[in-house]
Amino acid sequence: MKILNRVALLLVLACASAAAQADAYPNRTITLVVGFPPGGGADAVARIVGDKMAKILGQSIVINNKPGAGTTLASEFVAHAPGDGYTLLMGGVGSMYGTDQLLYKSARYDGIKDFTAITRWSSAPLLLAVRKDFPAQDVRALMQEARKAPDKLTYSSSGIGVAPHVAGLEFAQMAGIRMLHVPFKGGAPSIQAVAAGDVDMTFGTPPSVLPMAKTGMLRILAATTARRSPLFPDIPGMQESGVDNYDFTFWFGLWGPAGLPPEVTRRLYEASVEALKDPEVQSNLEKQGNQAAPSASVDEFRAWAVQDGQRYKDLVSRSGAIQQ
Repeated sequence: MKILNRVALLLVLACASAAAQADAYPNRTITLVVGFPPGGGADAVARIVGDKMAKILGQSIVINNKPGAGTTLASEFVAHAPGDGYTLLMGGVGSMYGTDQLLYKSARYDGIKDFTAITRWSSAPLLLAVRKDFPAQDVRALMQEARKAPDKLTYSSSGIGVAPHVAGLEFAQMAGIRMLHVPFKGGAPSIQAVAAGDVDMTFGTPPSVLPMAKTGMLRILAATTARRSPLFPDIPGMQESGVDNYDFTFWFGLWGPAGLPPEVTRRLYEASVEALKDPEVQSNLEKQGNQAAPSASVDEFRAWAVQDGQRYKDLVSRSGAIQQ
């Protein structure tokens, strides 16, 4: 009986200790891993939301940029980190549940089993931008140029399988044209290649494209949404540009490694939602061409991300990009 009582006491103490640790979370610096280089659209979102969350949580959040291999390097790093809430991942559209496993066979993680979904952070359109001396002045003329010479027109992206690449694939399919994809390691060199005239066009994030458009180094033809985005009311959407049924937005969300304690997951979800409701955060995101878009719940985010990831897989599989 004494042994049973002692075991019961140890179990109670263990549960109390676990609960105390969860209540104390976080009690040290959190690392937020981003699969893109500093200075791009993803990095901007991570810093805007991360800085506010740090204040809410009462601990520093340090950004760790790990670009390369279509964000799989960052995903793999977090997948193998301890599930204690101190190493997190800001992933984008297609991450974990999307094209990463399809295109990068070397990725050593399971997109669903090795992560804990927390919440979506933001959503935004991409902007179709062309080099400043590109002959077409609108999307209709661009499609005509592409039909004259299939695979001659080139478009850049920040890597195989990431949002700008997939946006280009879907655009080509919907428009009935063929273009050549030119991947780069990050959004900045991708946009710079268009500005330098080395590539014809790109589907870039607003913070990467807008500054160069304002200086005349490239021209914006359309947003990737079907209708005009409220963020960019002066830029035509795809429907009025002559591409029916094309409506592409990219998003960023927060994940942790598998096995994240429910109390920690809930704390991170609540802190994210609180941060995204802050007017200053919303304003700063909008300046970067993003809208705050927190999920209704952790479960809703997980189900939605899996569904959107499958859409990406289907699109990439049909495109033949898996051979790249």
